[in-house]
Amino acid sequence: MRIEKDTLGKVRLPDDVYYGAQTGRAVDNFPISGLRLPGRFIRAQGIVKLAAARANASMGLLGKKMLKAVERAASEVIKGMHNQHFVVDVYQAGAGTSQNMNANEVIANRAIEILGGEKGDYTLVNPNDHVNMAQSTNDTIPASIYISSFGAVRDDLIPALGGLSDALLSKSLEFDNIVKAGRTHMQDAVPIRLGQEFGGYAEAIKKDMRRINNAVESLLYLPLGGNATGTGINTGPQYRGNVIKEIKKITGIKFKSCENLFEGIQNVTPALELSAALRGVSITLTKITNDIRLLSSGPRTGLAEIKLPAVQPGSSIMPGKVNPVMAEMLNMVCFQVMGNDATIAYATQASQLELNVMMPVIAYNLLFSIEILSNGINAFTEKCVTGIEADAKRCEDYADATLAMATALNPLIGYAPAAEVSKEAYKSGKSIRQIAVEKGILDEKNASRILDPRKLTGN
Repeated sequence: MRIEKDTLGKVRLPDDVYYGAQTGRAVDNFPISGLRLPGRFIRAQGIVKLAAARANASMGLLGKKMLKAVERAASEVIKGMHNQHFVVDVYQAGAGTSQNMNANEVIANRAIEILGGEKGDYTLVNPNDHVNMAQSTNDTIPASIYISSFGAVRDDLIPALGGLSDALLSKSLEFDNIVKAGRTHMQDAVPIRLGQEFGGYAEAIKKDMRRINNAVESLLYLPLGGNATGTGINTGPQYRGNVIKEIKKITGIKFKSCENLFEGIQNVTPALELSAALRGVSITLTKITNDIRLLSSGPRTGLAEIKLPAVQPGSSIMPGKVNPVMAEMLNMVCFQVMGNDATIAYATQASQLELNVMMPVIAYNLLFSIEILSNGINAFTEKCVTGIEADAKRCEDYADATLAMATALNPLIGYAPAAEVSKEAYKSGKSIRQIAVEKGILDEKNASRILDPRKLTGN
């Protein structure tokens, strides 16, 4: 064990940990959930600390020897080499002060070690005075949220959504010649092609991708340099511009400084904007997965227009039963994301005066949503969508049977007489085509032409 001091006194710590006294206190104070902010967030903290060190050194505020040690330590954090030393619970000190100090202490103690010193010897590298120089929790935590979320969307979510959209589009082409009954209000409607239905799904995903891409643009504006309240207290004159320049170099992403640092620290609305877009895609996905569950229902007593790949037994008691488990899984993911969005919305509106103190829970839920959506979509695409098969005969039988075929008679005999044909077909169990011919409305030739389900689906 080793003993470290902070402004409240002494703290005993295991000798092999890189975190220090303030993190140790946080571990004791917040034994809440066992949940930790994820590796992407820790990586973003490392990026901020590395960029800050370089920006400060460029103004002569950090010596070369110390800079090299801090650079190496921060780079190791970026690589995930010290994730096990980031131990603060998600439900922690407001704004993420403990999380910020966790990063400061890990980097400081590792830098001390690199310089040949012993952990806790903060005369060599100090967590507050050197690693946290020109920074505050209040500007580094939102910056870390935006950096990590932008990367997660770019690297994971957008590729996952693109893969799903492509798979749905492929199915729309495969199923383009299969005519089926449309359904509105869960009742018979005019014919539609199965490919058109799947094409609608693909387009809905593409539109959600555009909305998400628009939302992540707001993440590019970082409040770094605002420090505690937006005034930039204790920052050098070139720090604000230099730290953003360094982050752009490290990440290759065109981050910018907030137009107004006071607003950038008061609010975390870019996270809210992205979360709302994630909620939107979750609603779209829920609609698609629910449709696929309905279309595959059966196999003998449901719609059974499509067949899903069998990936596992569906019942512990009913032999041979196979369930739409991948669609059910994605439903659960989407419901979780909607719940996360509610948490983020409440936490975002909790901003008071110069700061939002609920940022750790915003960070956790936002990154959690992106992660489970990305993984869930990939699994659903691979193990469900790509293997969907159509029952063309059943689809065509439904297309012939739908009572809404009477809609094609409207231009010939009017709405009310067409409704009578529909009611008679329902009572008799016959098709619209049969009743139209029997009543002399159409001869066989014109009935085949006018009441051809395929022609009624358009191009």
